[in-house]
Amino acid sequence: MRKLLSGCPTAVLAATMLAVPVRAADKPADKPAAKTAGSQSGLPAAISAETKDCLGCHRGDSPGIYQQWGQSKHYRANVGCYECHKADKGDVDAFDHNGLLIAVLVTPKDCARCHEREVAEFAGSRHSKAGRIIGSIDNHLAEVVQGNRAFKTPGFPNGNSAAAVNGCWQCHGSPVKVGKEGKLDAASWPNSGVGRINPDGTEGSCSACHMRHDFSAAQARQPNTCGKCHLGPDHPQKEIYEESKHGIAYSANVDKMNLNSAKWVVGEDYTAAPTCATCHMSATRKQPVTHDIGMRISWNNRPVLSVRPEVADAKMGLAGAKVGWEKRRANMKDVCTACHNETWADSFYTQYDATITLYNEKFAKPGMALHELAKPLLGPGFSSMIDFVWYEIWHHEGRRARHGASMMAPDYTHWHGTYEIARNFYGHFIPLLNELVEKFKGSTDANKAAKAQALHAKIDEVLNSPDHQWFLGKGPKNEPPAAGGHK
Repeated sequence: MRKLLSGCPTAVLAATMLAVPVRAADKPADKPAAKTAGSQSGLPAAISAETKDCLGCHRGDSPGIYQQWGQSKHYRANVGCYECHKADKGDVDAFDHNGLLIAVLVTPKDCARCHEREVAEFAGSRHSKAGRIIGSIDNHLAEVVQGNRAFKTPGFPNGNSAAAVNGCWQCHGSPVKVGKEGKLDAASWPNSGVGRINPDGTEGSCSACHMRHDFSAAQARQPNTCGKCHLGPDHPQKEIYEESKHGIAYSANVDKMNLNSAKWVVGEDYTAAPTCATCHMSATRKQPVTHDIGMRISWNNRPVLSVRPEVADAKMGLAGAKVGWEKRRANMKDVCTACHNETWADSFYTQYDATITLYNEKFAKPGMALHELAKPLLGPGFSSMIDFVWYEIWHHEGRRARHGASMMAPDYTHWHGTYEIARNFYGHFIPLLNELVEKFKGSTDANKAAKAQALHAKIDEVLNSPDHQWFLGKGPKNEPPAAGGHK
């Protein structure tokens, strides 16, 4: 953002501005604009002098950024470089740039100058808290099991794991450390993790979904936007969506999606297919857009045991703790009924709930109990194959089964989900636990021998229960195959 050279004539600046690839008809008149739904003040009447200074250099130095901004609604609303990057004296990341006090990092606090409602909704969502993964079992894997502390920077003199910095942190976010003269530490920047912990105390990054510098609503509505993070073996929502009829319909009809619509109301502006945004965020005929992605979810399938979302929100101190799952489900069914009737939606939820109950009762609850009893006989976390097998049962296969059912992707529900859960539960987890019992049941350490006996008793209890007794050859004999099954 260097200031224009004193010898640079005004005509050159005018030519620079006109070079932006936006039609004149798209440019608002030079008068105060009306307030928007998310704005608490009128928009600038014209491009500010400070932003013009920025453009004088960045048109040549950063042509990609310049062109993206020139195609954006920000440009048409006279919101430029300085309006987003300006800093206040005392901001930890502020620095003087040729006479202008700016910050590289644009945080939700900056966006809230215009988008107050949207930022408030986002701040109350689990997305904004994603950076709190640090210290969790997932982070332990990346920091210790997979990584080391060899990646040292001024902001992190004790080092970080490159696996965490380039993996976990890029989706979940991390604390952004600031060095001398506002320079951001290389371990924590660049980072657009959705739960980034910013120097001003805010959590989150709007650019995680609204990519800079065009900040296109159409881009944010694309399933690929969510796919930066919501994919892979442990949370393959993007792949699940693509397998589902919803994803198939989207791929076949993307040209009918009207993604650039200003209001983009399902059932009015488009009917071809839903995207992730349609179901979880975007407007319906009865609901406005929401930036709290949990307000239409009736199960939280992230933990070992699926729980209602208000229970999970309460643990994080979120306002959603006061919004019951019934209300959230009604919100989602409102989306469904833009295309489906109520009977269809009700029956879908009956099927989905049954899958959650199956997973919770048959595998999650007994598996949790067995692993807890095994822990005293194991070493540090993930030093035993038992830890890895149990982790993948719930964290990978268990999530795939639950997410697959939630989005109507049968292959992920069955073959990538419940089948792999069962294979690993019976084929690996139980045998490994039995080996652990054999190893310690005769131990001279009375405490370990007692722990082994308790584990053995629990294994017997689980395997003799109605859900698992087939494994011992017990239960009803000569059961006929299911309708249509192989004989």
